This record gives sequence, structure tokens and C-alpha cells, in this order.
Amino acid sequence: MIRVLFVCLGNICRSPMAEAVMRDIVKSEGLEKEIMVDSAGTGNWHIGNPPHEGTRSILEKQEIEYEGMKARQVIQDDLFDFDYIIAMDGENLGNLHRLAGYNKTGVIKRLLDYVPEAGQDDVPDPYFTGNFEEVYEMVKSGCENLLNTIKETHQL
Repeated sequence: MIRVLFVCLGNICRSPMAEAVMRDIVKSEGLEKEIMVDSAGTGNWHIGNPPHEGTRSILEKQEIEYEGMKARQVIQDDLFDFDYIIAMDGENLGNLHRLAGYNKTGVIKRLLDYVPEAGQDDVPDPYFTGNFEEVYEMVKSGCENLLNTIKETHQL
């Protein structure tokens, strides 16, 4: 099983949105037995909380399920248990690399590394910007391209 972990700061906006979107795409392609998806945050202040109301609203609008999702913090074991650890921005990417140290881990990249045409490196945090629609479009493109990479790499 290929394991994908999406990571943002608090695990209530971007990473749960990416988790839900990726699960939806994986399910629509019939790959749920081959690919497992989760999300976490580098910060600890939202642990146990559901996704942000803005994330829930955009997911509901797109008819994407998110039931039962609760924020959690990244732990060091995640870096070895997941094949793809996908950060939403450079700050969280740096935090993940620091947590991993010199240990061999799964692929650690930013989501927009999979969307070169985005013209930017970081998915902006809608917790501060309120741009949940814009973030959804970036997340959707990133998840689609990431899934294509996974399918190609693992012959799915």
C-alpha cells in the first residue's frame, strides 16, 4: 500500500482539504486498496478539532466527504510510515526536514512541486487569507498531478 500524508501548520485548512480531495480522486479511480491518505499539522494547537468551516464549506460545495476527520500533529514515525509526505508550504517543508534529520524517509515535497504551472511554491494559508476557493483549485491540481506521479512510479 502506498501511503500519502499531507501536512500544513494546524491541520484544519489546507492539509485536511488535500486529504479529502485526494481520497475522493483515489476512490473515483478505484485505487482505495492501493493508496491510503492522511493529513497532519506541524503545530499542536488544533489537535482533535474538525476541519475549519471554510474547508468544510468548500468540500461540501464540491460534494467531497470529510466526515470523521480530526486534526493531529505530525510525529517522527509518520516520516518513515508514509511514502509521500506532502507539505503545503516552505515553512512546513522545513519543519518536516528538521524532524526527519538525516534519516531516510519517504519523499518529502511541497504540493505545488507537482504543479509547475502554478507559478508559485506555496499553497497560501486560507486561515489567514480567507481564499478557500483559490486554495481548493491549487489543492485539486496538486492532488491530480501527485496521483498521476504515483500511478506512473508504482505502475498502478
